[in-house]
Amino acid sequence: MKNKKALITGITGQDGSYLAELLLDLGYEVRGVFRRVSYFNTARIDHLYENKLFGMYYADLTDPISITRAIEDFKPDEIYNLGAMSYVKVSFDKPSYVLATNTIGPLSILEYIRAHAPKTKFYQASSSEMFGASRSKPPFNERSEFRPQSPYGVSKLATHHLTRNYREGYNLFAAAGILFNHESPRRGEVFVTRKITRGVAAILKGKTKQLAFGNLDAVRDWGHSKDYVRAIHLIMQQEEPDEYVVATGDAHSIREAMEFCFNEVNLDWKKYVTIDKKHFRPNEVPYLKGDSSKIRALGWKPEYDWKSLLREMLKNDIENFDKNPSQFISSI
Repeated sequence: MKNKKALITGITGQDGSYLAELLLDLGYEVRGVFRRVSYFNTARIDHLYENKLFGMYYADLTDPISITRAIEDFKPDEIYNLGAMSYVKVSFDKPSYVLATNTIGPLSILEYIRAHAPKTKFYQASSSEMFGASRSKPPFNERSEFRPQSPYGVSKLATHHLTRNYREGYNLFAAAGILFNHESPRRGEVFVTRKITRGVAAILKGKTKQLAFGNLDAVRDWGHSKDYVRAIHLIMQQEEPDEYVVATGDAHSIREAMEFCFNEVNLDWKKYVTIDKKHFRPNEVPYLKGDSSKIRALGWKPEYDWKSLLREMLKNDIENFDKNPSQFISSI
């Protein structure tokens, strides 16, 4: 029996790297899509090159020809579209790029599948940011109102609806996971949870005395990326494609996350944290909490809660601090 073949866009990100590890452990042949740049940003996946079932293609979601060539060459059974411009605040500054990457790119993949590979399964990484300022009562589920508050959220919602359109209109296996905030030690340094854990590590080591943040009252449902990639794979193994909310169902404010991390090292966060308006978004999303009953009925459940997640991230950043403190400080 031949190995299943999976193509992953966004493989250099936290989700892509964890998903690649999971699929390789399951015996998949895995290829990642990597955008050629002038610097190396493959640290999350460098260890995977030792596996003979792993490889990479140079391609870009904003370049449909490169993406479709990779699909044509590899002929995957499953395509996981995790690639995106995913920093919400920056999406207000680069809305055209966000739409080109997050919407037009996946549309090219769906069009190729429709025309040339109708048996190929497609997964779209949708986002809780699609709910935005939803007028539905939280926790949000698959039937809640979408009302995105950023170009990023709009781009994700457009692709979410396109995925449904291709599923219903062309009878494709086109599924989506509406993932709420998910973090890990591999989370990008610009995201708030990682900014907290890296900042605490820097303060603990005496390398900085002050951290600047935006809206501390925003509430999020935080889970671990490792748990969420298990959900992604499960979604793709169903007989019929569908849409699923993936969330812990437990929501906390950024202020609570801050207090927890500082308390872990016996520091008072109020002595070190300032509020800076430049970190606020033009449109804020005040509260995101998910109802994942639908996918839990398939047997999925998270192994991490928000505290064990943050504790792991904090421990990792403290341990890694001494390896390269100057680089560590640069993004705080």
